Amino acid sequence: MSPSRRHDALAWAVPRLRRSRELDTPEAERARLEAWHATLDPALPTRLVPRFARRFSVVTEVLNGPAGDFPSYVVTPRGSEPQRTIVYLHGGGFVAGIDPFHVRYATRLATALGARVVLPDYPLAPEHTWRDSHDAIADLTARWADGSEVVLAGDSAGGGYALAVALTLRERGGPQPSRLLLHSPWVDLTTSTPETAAFTERDPWLFLGKITAYAAWWAGTPADLARPEVSPALADLSGLPPALMFCGTRDTLAPGCRLLARRASESDWDLTYVEVPDLIHVYPLLPFIPEVRDAFRRTRELLR
Repeated sequence: MSPSRRHDALAWAVPRLRRSRELDTPEAERARLEAWHATLDPALPTRLVPRFARRFSVVTEVLNGPAGDFPSYVVTPRGSEPQRTIVYLHGGGFVAGIDPFHVRYATRLATALGARVVLPDYPLAPEHTWRDSHDAIADLTARWADGSEVVLAGDSAGGGYALAVALTLRERGGPQPSRLLLHSPWVDLTTSTPETAAFTERDPWLFLGKITAYAAWWAGTPADLARPEVSPALADLSGLPPALMFCGTRDTLAPGCRLLARRASESDWDLTYVEVPDLIHVYPLLPFIPEVRDAFRRTRELLR
């Protein structure tokens, strides 16, 4: 079945609206990102959620990382006492913060599942690496999982981050998430899958040069690129909670998702992988496209 016209319209429009393009040089890209980060508004971007202030309350927690404190937003539907928590780690290549589409999707999940949603606003590369937030986010997730059912979710870089945190919590023992939800997760920052170059030729959004640079910055050192905290697809996947993963095939990250699915099938991990031909990166988060309905139905079935 071919993608809908609405999907194809967004596949054309979204990369242009976000000014997606290949980098000139890693040095110029670093300078551009650092200048942009200095202008970012730290407030939670809620403008795509109708009547947000009337429907949700927000409490800001402060997480302590080795490079300094960073916020985590706890969003709760008003008039409810949720027994379930969604810890949602946002995408953006580890270089972009929470955007309005992340908040829109996370609050939609919270409403459908009767849950609160926790959105850590972790420090970004190139100024920071995984070491500046990983343990703090693992601690946060374990704290919510102690007395509450926790779904650990994320998209793109955040999807890989969610899986990496799940691996850390498995190693620690103690409270664990009950489910994982991964949208086009970036799970192999070594880009070891040989099909990646071919897939990126059809991807209108992601660019291989940027992916390579962002991976190096997030890892911090070449030796850390293959660590479970950075490239969780390369780790031992046994003993993880049941998971649902979505990806389209017009996505540079699809080979990494296939690698993860293949390695999961070789372990005892219960991972359901939904791959849809010709859909773009993180398609379940896109607005107004019919392909989202099936993804959201599957998500509710797993998480309920």
